[in-house]
Amino acid sequence: MTAPAASSSVDKSWLKGLKQYEAPTPGRSAWQIANSVIPYIALFYLAYRSLEISYWLTLLLATLAAGFMVRIFIIFHDCCHGSFTKSQRANRIIGTITGIITFTPYDQWKHSHAVHHATAGDLDRRGVGDVYTMTADEYLALPPIKRLGYRLYRFPLVMFGLGSTFVFLIGHRFWHPKASPRERMSVIWTNLALLGIFIVMSLLIGWREYILVQFPILFFAAAAGVWLFYVQHQFESVYWERHERWDFIQAATLGASYYKLPPLLQWFTGNIGFHHIHHLNPRIPNYLLEKCQRETPRFQEIRPITLQSSLKCLGLRLWDEKEHKLVGFGALKGSGS
Repeated sequence: MTAPAASSSVDKSWLKGLKQYEAPTPGRSAWQIANSVIPYIALFYLAYRSLEISYWLTLLLATLAAGFMVRIFIIFHDCCHGSFTKSQRANRIIGTITGIITFTPYDQWKHSHAVHHATAGDLDRRGVGDVYTMTADEYLALPPIKRLGYRLYRFPLVMFGLGSTFVFLIGHRFWHPKASPRERMSVIWTNLALLGIFIVMSLLIGWREYILVQFPILFFAAAAGVWLFYVQHQFESVYWERHERWDFIQAATLGASYYKLPPLLQWFTGNIGFHHIHHLNPRIPNYLLEKCQRETPRFQEIRPITLQSSLKCLGLRLWDEKEHKLVGFGALKGSGS
């Protein structure tokens, strides 16, 4: 399994060189909105019309629409980082609208994702905006029923199937007990907007037809999105450290993958495979990440994870603090697992 191979010797002056890629281009941002949202709407309409022909055709069109929903989510993601446009007001407006399209409250997700960036790879600050990962010792200390719960949570069909859809369809409809007033209002307004869309679409095409089209789009998009997020931080040699030894630069270069995808998939996923760069500098717009990778000599040292090799990540479940790597449940044989 290949993974980032970077050194902690990365210095501050080198990091400053990344700032030249921070400036978003209004034309490119506008074009990305157009080539993401317009095809999504068109495919949604075609999927609706295909209900008269065959639901298999509907599912095929829904799969294509899901690809554009993932791309729309990347726009939303950039807006949450304030990197999609120079105007923070525009970022908020675009982020709120794309958040509604992707069933995600802007301010709530913005906060949890900021926590993720500040704590990724920190064993003592897990649990917010990440794929929760237990250490091998923590898992072994659990009673059988809780071990079963963790196994189910990490089971691929749950995580990338029911679980991913649940997060976007149900989980995002509620706020955290400690959420700020702004986060709570973002959840409320997103929920009201989604309810309004459901009512309008029910009147226009029928509630059953709307669900038959919207649900598979969300299902496929959520599965793809959670998979991307999973691969970005769940590979064998990923970086995890206790808080007192945690280092931001190592967490970014060793703890976030360079997921090298085929050109078409890279386009649909908005270059998010250059996740090592994104964690070093989240103010770089998604459409400049590849340029940054190509022009920065230090990034040539980082070995990518490929589409084929990424499948091995499915078997990884626990962090082994002794071996400093992610392992599967099979590694615990003989340990009372």
